[in-house]
Amino acid sequence: MIRSILAALSLLLLALVPVTGPASAATSYTNPIKSQKGADPWLRHHDGDYYLITTSFTNTLVMRRSPTLGGLATAPSIQVWQDTTASRGTNFWAPELHQFNGRWYIYYSAGAVGTACCDSQRTHVLESAGSDPLGPYAYRNLLTGSNLTPGGWLIDASPMSLNGSLYLLGSGFIGGSTQSLVIAPMSNPYTVSGGTFSRISSATLSWETQGGTVNEGPVALQRGGQTFLIYSASACWGPDYKLGQLTHNGGNPLSASSWVKKSTPVFQRSGSVYGPGHNGFFTSPNGAENWIVYHANSSSGGGCDNNRTTRAQRFTWNADGSPNFGTPVATGTSLAAPAGETAATPTAYTLVNRNSGKCLEVAGGSGTDGANIQQWTCTGGANQRWRLEDQADDTSRLVNVATGKVADVTNCATADGTDIRQWSWLNNTCQRFRLVHTATGGWVRIVNAATGKVADVADCGTGDGADVRQWSWLNNACQQWSIRPV
Repeated sequence: MIRSILAALSLLLLALVPVTGPASAATSYTNPIKSQKGADPWLRHHDGDYYLITTSFTNTLVMRRSPTLGGLATAPSIQVWQDTTASRGTNFWAPELHQFNGRWYIYYSAGAVGTACCDSQRTHVLESAGSDPLGPYAYRNLLTGSNLTPGGWLIDASPMSLNGSLYLLGSGFIGGSTQSLVIAPMSNPYTVSGGTFSRISSATLSWETQGGTVNEGPVALQRGGQTFLIYSASACWGPDYKLGQLTHNGGNPLSASSWVKKSTPVFQRSGSVYGPGHNGFFTSPNGAENWIVYHANSSSGGGCDNNRTTRAQRFTWNADGSPNFGTPVATGTSLAAPAGETAATPTAYTLVNRNSGKCLEVAGGSGTDGANIQQWTCTGGANQRWRLEDQADDTSRLVNVATGKVADVTNCATADGTDIRQWSWLNNTCQRFRLVHTATGGWVRIVNAATGKVADVADCGTGDGADVRQWSWLNNACQQWSIRPV
């Protein structure tokens, strides 16, 4: 009996040990920086954090935020948008995050519910309510043109500012063409003006037609008064997907004659890296380095699906001012972190209630199945630290650092007031949660995947030990949580 009491006391003390001092800043990272749903990545560094968004193939967009590039690999996946509208509620592809006039815009393509892939894919744009890249977002507009065929398909949309004007780049079909790069003027970040698109590049070179005749994913890269379009070519489902380059020669950007195509690819398969493509660009935190983010496979048969992983690496510039991307680096290779990173990579997170300011914890750090999950004054103890692990279906499991067990809705019950407890991982939806961004400032609601109900502090209590249960969404502060790295 005494031995059992001492063992329990030791476990409690271990769980309550505070974190001692900050960890060292990251100096290196390894690819991939996202292995779950890593296709078509877009990455921005803003106000001290990296933000990463990728293709979901569902009706949901999630974003990861981390103070370090390497930290994106384990950062929580926060839902920033979900759509059930019949005409645009499925198969989300290639989201991009851009800022104009203090607001953020997400451009993405989506299909109609109940239709087969992929003729119904259209481009849509969301607008943030404020300056937070996580949102919240509202639907703004459909972006299309009357001369796009078949059925108006437009994917991989990306805005470009050039000579004081705004344009929308994309990939589509015009007049029976193969899948080509297209462009149209914009009157603002959410409106295409003129009603039609111009075709500026089609796949004509041998390296653009391997496995498929495709030009897609155009992204503007500008430096020193020069504008380049870096695009993806050949079949995304094959190992020879790669990047090509157009250079603007100073003419009307709506005219194909104003773009000069480089005769050779600028980034392609190497060693164990297959199909590198669908890129974006970002700068290091100190602004001194240029980086490319892209997806690739680690096998020649990896395909054009969720097997693709997100990777990033630094690039340089040639003497003529054009980009030099080098060769894609194999996964598992240690690379220097972007210059100017000063933060440590988080290893876990605390979940702090908006109403009470207290932390979600496993009561007493107990390791038993069924131990209660409650709120308590934040102590930094391991029983208040959580790993928020992506499950590749737009949900996460909440793993307690002290016990290794997960948050669980008791007996998978659906009623309001059902207790949230800890349990061994059973890999069911009652143990999976959506972290849904709810309010500016990073507040989320924790939504159970099985019941659709949210983590709620009982009766909005503010005391230590107040129970955390599930409840219907009431949109109050007792049901909102902040995810804070530790």
